[in-house]
Amino acid sequence: MKKLIQKYLFNRWAAFLHDILWVPLALILAYLLRFNFDGLPGAYQLALYKLLIVAPPIQGFIFWLFGLYRGFWRFASIPDLVRILNSAGTGTIVLAGCSGFLMRFQGVPRSVFILYPLLLVGGLCSSRILFRWLKDHRISLRKRSGKRTLIVGAGRAGELLVRDLLHRVEYEPVAFLDDNPGLKSREIHGVRVVGKLNDITQIVPEQDIDLVILAIPSAGKKVIQHLVQLCREVKVVFQTLPSVLEMQGMDVVADHLRPVTVDDLLGREPVQLDKKAISGYLFGKTVLVTGGGGSIGSELCRQVASQQPDTLIIFDHGEFNIYTIDHELRANFPDLQLETILGDVKDRDRLDWVFSFFGPDVIFHAAAYKHVPMVEVNPAEGVRNNVYGTQCVADAADRHQAKKFVLVSTDKAVNPANVMGATKRAAELYCQNLDRRSETSFITTRFGNVLGSTGSVVPLFQRQIESGGPVTVTHEKITRYFMTIPESVSLILQAGAMGRGGEIFVLDMGEPVLIKDLAEQMIRLSGLEPGKDIEIVYTGLRPGEKLYEELLHKSEGLQPTSHEKLLLARSRKVEWSWLTEKMVCLQQAASSRNIEKLRKCLQDVVPEFKREEKGQSVVTITDTIQN
Repeated sequence: MKKLIQKYLFNRWAAFLHDILWVPLALILAYLLRFNFDGLPGAYQLALYKLLIVAPPIQGFIFWLFGLYRGFWRFASIPDLVRILNSAGTGTIVLAGCSGFLMRFQGVPRSVFILYPLLLVGGLCSSRILFRWLKDHRISLRKRSGKRTLIVGAGRAGELLVRDLLHRVEYEPVAFLDDNPGLKSREIHGVRVVGKLNDITQIVPEQDIDLVILAIPSAGKKVIQHLVQLCREVKVVFQTLPSVLEMQGMDVVADHLRPVTVDDLLGREPVQLDKKAISGYLFGKTVLVTGGGGSIGSELCRQVASQQPDTLIIFDHGEFNIYTIDHELRANFPDLQLETILGDVKDRDRLDWVFSFFGPDVIFHAAAYKHVPMVEVNPAEGVRNNVYGTQCVADAADRHQAKKFVLVSTDKAVNPANVMGATKRAAELYCQNLDRRSETSFITTRFGNVLGSTGSVVPLFQRQIESGGPVTVTHEKITRYFMTIPESVSLILQAGAMGRGGEIFVLDMGEPVLIKDLAEQMIRLSGLEPGKDIEIVYTGLRPGEKLYEELLHKSEGLQPTSHEKLLLARSRKVEWSWLTEKMVCLQQAASSRNIEKLRKCLQDVVPEFKREEKGQSVVTITDTIQN
């Protein structure tokens, strides 16, 4: 680090010295040009000597003031040219004032004040351009040993990416592919657009390509799947830039390239968000995220932090999880007022202290047990955490008059066939009905499985593939809805902005995914063949597991909202005294570990709760939206 600082300072002072030397040179050349290089009369020589004394310190101070030495010559660009023009113009005006004050313009031809800035700008710019050209030319010559790279996508992301790749010896950008006919045969930073996306199978062998980079962050899953298939056909290594959602606030550089993942193949089309509305209820507010160390909770913390809240409170019972997200956020958001609180959502005293001391305006309740088989064999703990824990946080929000409470729920709460789903449905009911009695707005968000989240099938498949298989799938026909973690969280924030209280927002999840196909895609992404290199074994449905997931109960009837990807389900009204009585029953049964009583109380609250061993047919959103 010390050597890097010394090198930076040396380069900075070297550039400053170079620019200072150009000041007297430009003045001398301006005088010589004025007199056609025939020599200067004595009176003009004296005036020139005086200008040569005062000009370097004045112009040097102006150079520094205008920030000519903040950047590097190697990356000189239009902003640097603007700074040079401004500093040369300002310096000329100051020098003209000095010559008038000191010499009353005697011996100073007016043309000098026109020639001087032109010569100075020319000298400073030509040196920088030459330096950058030499650097780029030298790198270009060395790149013959780098990976011959084909960039798919010649848009803004592709242009920024190739600009970065040209400065790296490990890459040799060879060509672009893009479906825009107006770009055919055009060059971007010297790299030609040679065809369309479908030409991958032709260009890769022709150009001896080592690496294909997908530089289309806004591409949908169908485009990505098609491009990946083409790359597989010619057996070439491929990487991608992150999606638009992931790229927020990031520069388009080679450091962010990564392998194509199952998230890219199963992720849905990019979602447009009302960023102004989201910022409107988070900016400058105190925000509490329960379960903030989990996969969904930690992403909630990241996206909330980007909205510049006054204070972000992370509440979690897992010491390592909360330490990890705390460390990350402090590094990425150094100006954020961050509070990390160890605690249990079932601890009313701890919650009361948090609400009394910090007074959160918005609460995102993501703390929950969500692993279906684990909760199925530990039903009492599932009820205590998912139902009683939600009740404790919701009651605290009500008592302390928080503005909004957003419950993170799941599609497994619909016609639940397992304890986990039933507990989440009970939590939904409590929040919906508490909303009618509270100043706080209680909002529920419901969506399907999240790719890569803790306990999801994707990390399990990945571990099984890395160990050589087999990959275990419970049933050949089992399907699930999927979404990425960043997308799920962004829609939670969007629902929070749209909700006024009592709503259940359901995400339009598109088409369900056959888990067998997911397993096969993950095996192929690892460079292996399913059935040949890695076997897929069917183990049978687990306790409480459905064959098909559902997004709504038949009585809920979805309504469209102002956001095309968020739909509104009708909430279920129940008598408050009856509901609170059942909540007490559930809590007592869970505390005494009376599982029979617990299941009966749970079925009283959620009458649609029943175990299904053979699966159920899916209820599709498009069939249930009411016009």
